[in-house]
Amino acid sequence: MAMLTETPAGPVVLSREQIEEIGAALDEIRARVTDDLGERDREYIYSIIKAQRGFEIAGRGLMYLGFLPPFWLAGVAALSVSKILDNMEIGHNVMHGQYDWMREPGLNSRVFEWDNVCPGDQWRHSHNYLHHTFTNIHGMDRDIGYGILRVDEAQPWNPMRLGNPVYAFFLMLAFEWGVMGHDLEVENIVQGKRKWSDVKALLKGQARKAGRQVLKDYVVFPALTGPLFLSTLAGNFTANIARNLWTFSIIFCGHFPSGVQTFSEEECAEETQGEWYVRQMLGSANIDGSRLFHIMSGNLSHQIEHHLFPDLPANRYPEIAPEVKALCEKHGLPYNTGSFSQQIGSVWAKLFKLALPPVLAGKPQPAGVIVVRRGQDSEVGV
Repeated sequence: MAMLTETPAGPVVLSREQIEEIGAALDEIRARVTDDLGERDREYIYSIIKAQRGFEIAGRGLMYLGFLPPFWLAGVAALSVSKILDNMEIGHNVMHGQYDWMREPGLNSRVFEWDNVCPGDQWRHSHNYLHHTFTNIHGMDRDIGYGILRVDEAQPWNPMRLGNPVYAFFLMLAFEWGVMGHDLEVENIVQGKRKWSDVKALLKGQARKAGRQVLKDYVVFPALTGPLFLSTLAGNFTANIARNLWTFSIIFCGHFPSGVQTFSEEECAEETQGEWYVRQMLGSANIDGSRLFHIMSGNLSHQIEHHLFPDLPANRYPEIAPEVKALCEKHGLPYNTGSFSQQIGSVWAKLFKLALPPVLAGKPQPAGVIVVRRGQDSEVGV
């Protein structure tokens, strides 16, 4: 087995020995961090939960003064931060099982629910299982374009793709609703590959969860402010939009900027643990930023490390990132990272470019990783 990847400097071929060395090094990092989990990780997640609750209480309280624009804006800002922390650094990471070792009922990945219209159990299936197992494999990872967008040259073009940037814009505004509908596989229902009857249970779960969220944000809390009902409703709606814009941007920066690679099912057949690790590194991208930026992103600004170790507490990603980067450099692999403006600019440039027919889109990006299977004594060929 050999793996070949294109880099700006040319092709890089990984031997079986190199892949095993990479796998062993990453296994060692995982074991070391797992053995070291303890009080500081416990204090960290409790401090984030305390901050999230504080921002929510402040935001709800400020809505009672919403007739004054400065207080309304401050309330919206506080609620936005609360929802971002709840979804990113708490909800996303807790539901990955990052804190199951604490045996804290409120942080149990199997029962945790977040401030989002998507039911936790459905997200755990579409994200934890499908996406993190089959990361960037065409035909298996539905996060490649979410069934809506063309984000890779290997996706076929048709005239509907001309709306690529428009679809992305509306998905960004309603991102929590897009996440909710992800497990339905609506595109497969439209194509006749799946029946509506197959998703009845999913729809019932979505109706229950979304109904509670809508009731909370758009009926109960606005009603509690009496004559400021409409002002509070508008504030809650604005905070949800702000959360959607932020989460969309962070997630797309980690998955779809220039240089992130995709794979075919054939390339990943009979994949070893080392090969799985390499695929995660080549199929992800990081975002440079401050400690506060990393916290607000749920440390998904370290998407490479997250894809390698999705169940390790995300607050540990910054400390292991230099080791992962050094491992990539040692073996000639790209470590895709850049500023937020650089990565998000790259994402939107790709969305516009891939809306065009291939003949107009220009030169395609370099080929992704190619897995070449061979007998023990035969030569490697591509």
